[in-house]
Amino acid sequence: MTGSPTVTATDIGAPPHAPLPGGNAVVFEKVSMTFPDGTEALSDVDLAIGHGEFVSIVGPSGCGKSTLLRIASGLSSHSSGDVWVDRQQLGYTFQDATLLPWRRVQGNVELLMELRGYPAATRHEIAKEKIELVGLSGFEAHFPRRLSGGMRMRASLARSLALNPNVFMFDEPFGALDEITRERLNDEVIDLHCREGFTGIFVTHSIPEAVYMSSKVVVMSRRPGRIIDTFDIGLPFPRQPDLRYEPEFSKLCGAVSRALRNAMEA
Repeated sequence: MTGSPTVTATDIGAPPHAPLPGGNAVVFEKVSMTFPDGTEALSDVDLAIGHGEFVSIVGPSGCGKSTLLRIASGLSSHSSGDVWVDRQQLGYTFQDATLLPWRRVQGNVELLMELRGYPAATRHEIAKEKIELVGLSGFEAHFPRRLSGGMRMRASLARSLALNPNVFMFDEPFGALDEITRERLNDEVIDLHCREGFTGIFVTHSIPEAVYMSSKVVVMSRRPGRIIDTFDIGLPFPRQPDLRYEPEFSKLCGAVSRALRNAMEA
């Protein structure tokens, strides 16, 4: 395709759930991104993500992983190529929980619904359900400063889940957490994915995290980022914590690690 970059099906006037190319949930086709200062972040990225897949993206620092998410979500514009995604029901979790410090947990979880004009009673009911879903019942009246890092991230997840996303993007949300909390949240996100059925795109620097959580792992090159390898993770969901000690898991991690080393040397 040529000409101006294409964005989402919804943006060009199609119905909110118009079919995407190949029946996928998210499609990048020949997507490139050059910043105004001339820095080339992405080069000819091709990636199709099917409905219900959970895909992790790994790559060297600065290779454009987060930029891909920002382009798909509409937070950034690409320079060329085509992107399809239904943004009407899209969740996004940042590296930081990004909670409003003057709002309690209940108010933070209701925020996106409030911005979209949900009635107060509906917001309250949905927020209560999602707070319970992420294991924060009893903390509705707490301010963010009184929560641990893991609890703040759960509140952030609940806020996005309140919009019932069809596509959920995670921009390295657990990178600042200790290993035990991180593994626990890995399990909780997998459980949410299995229950809610959303399509997940997860950016991480951790190879074990990527393999453990995903149906597919995508490896990007150093900047300008392009996709150089893809691994189908044929391990059944839901994942069990002891999977991390299985030979098959170690073999997959090793294969992804070798591809990542090649990406850093390319």
